[in-house]
Amino acid sequence: MLDGILHLLIDHLKSPGDSFFVTGSGPHSGLRLCPGYLDRSNQEAMVAALCDVMREAPIYTPRMPKSGKPMSVRMTNCGALGWVTDERGYRYQPLHPDTGHAWAPIPDIVLAAWQTLASYPHPPEACLINVYGPDARMGLHQDRDEIDFAAPVVSLSLGDTCLFRIGGHKRSDPTRSLKLASGDALVLGGEARLAFHGVDRIMPGTSTLLPEGGRINVTLRRVTRPS
Repeated sequence: MLDGILHLLIDHLKSPGDSFFVTGSGPHSGLRLCPGYLDRSNQEAMVAALCDVMREAPIYTPRMPKSGKPMSVRMTNCGALGWVTDERGYRYQPLHPDTGHAWAPIPDIVLAAWQTLASYPHPPEACLINVYGPDARMGLHQDRDEIDFAAPVVSLSLGDTCLFRIGGHKRSDPTRSLKLASGDALVLGGEARLAFHGVDRIMPGTSTLLPEGGRINVTLRRVTRPS
C-alpha cells in the first residue's frame, strides 16, 4: 500500500492528462510522449534521490554479451531486480554485479512517476539508471528480457537532450526520431512495448540540470507477472 509520502508525491506530480502526444499507429501505437512532465524542482529532487541511490549502488560500466566489449553508457539499478549485461548475457538479478549487495530501493519520487504515467495496477520491480556522457549512445534494441509485456516501460529524461530513435518490431523496420529533453516522460506500451529503440546521440550544453553535463535516463519496468 502506498504510504503517505508517496501519496503526496503523486499529488504533487502533474497528471499527464491531454499533454500526452500519441505519436503514431501500428508498431508505434502505445508510444506516449509527455514533454516537460517533470518541472525543474521535481527534476532536481529526482536527481538528488538518484544520487543517493548511486552512493549505495555505484554506477559501473556494463559489457556486451559474449564479446565483453564495454558499453559507452554507464549504469546502475534500484528496486528488487536490476538489469545487467556482461559476457554471460542480458538478465535481471537481485544483486549489484560489482559490490554483490542488494540494489537500493526505488525512490518515492520515481515510484510516484510510475503511478501517474504507467496506467498499470502493479508496481515496477526494476529501475534502470543509464548515465550518458557527451559521446555515449545506445544502439537499437528491444526491451524483451521481462516476462510481463503487459506492463509498459516508463522512461524519464534528466539533463542534456538526446536524439531518440524508434522503429518497429524488426530491426530493419523504418525508424523515426524524437528529441527527449530534461523532464520529458516517454511510455512504451501496447504495440510500442516491443519496438526497437535507441539513443543516437546526446546534445551537450542543452541543459543546466547536471553540474557536469550529460544525461540520466531512468527506465521503470515490471519484470515478472503479478501473482
